[in-house]
Amino acid sequence: MEYPEKLVQLVQTRSKGMQLEGFVAGQGPKQPNLMLLGEAPGRNEVENRIPFSGAAGKELIRAMASVGLTRENTYITSAVRSRPFKVVHRVNRKTEQSETVYPNRTPTKKEVLAHAPILDYELSVIEPPIIATLGNIGLQRLLGSKHHITETHGQLYQGPVLELNPEQNAYQFSRKEYLVYPLYHPAAIFYNRSLTETIAEDWQQLGLLLKER
Repeated sequence: MEYPEKLVQLVQTRSKGMQLEGFVAGQGPKQPNLMLLGEAPGRNEVENRIPFSGAAGKELIRAMASVGLTRENTYITSAVRSRPFKVVHRVNRKTEQSETVYPNRTPTKKEVLAHAPILDYELSVIEPPIIATLGNIGLQRLLGSKHHITETHGQLYQGPVLELNPEQNAYQFSRKEYLVYPLYHPAAIFYNRSLTETIAEDWQQLGLLLKER
């Protein structure tokens, strides 16, 4: 998606001083079957400007295909549009030399708030029939910190979502209602293989919901 230049400049100003790298726009049609809301781009995504193009992306594409979804009929975005990184000083085990690396990390609440204008804009333009959140960050961006993926995955929510208040310094609930379907992040099975069946079941339920729309 091409965002208004003023919107991009606003988010850059709101993000100033934060440990963020690059900028990856949301991608997909303006009238999608589904909107997917992830966490933030990683290193691969910042390099090629394609959302979910790393290892987690391969898992996501497989899950999408299982219910008839593709990048062509799905709008993919995230709560933060730049890569959050941390600075790590360490000794390389192979060379025994000191080095500094910049791995990915989970975005902070301040970083999510800084990028909130972009998601608000996307919701207003796309008007998705259903929003599927991937992991806690996207879920809590829309519904608040009391919602956790382990408790709400696979349960369809209908109602208002969080958007920026007029002062643009906090959230308020929207007047418009949305359908939000929480899913585990596709990378979750890398850390917990026991979730494989649960994740597959949640996606199949999503497929049924999409057929009803």
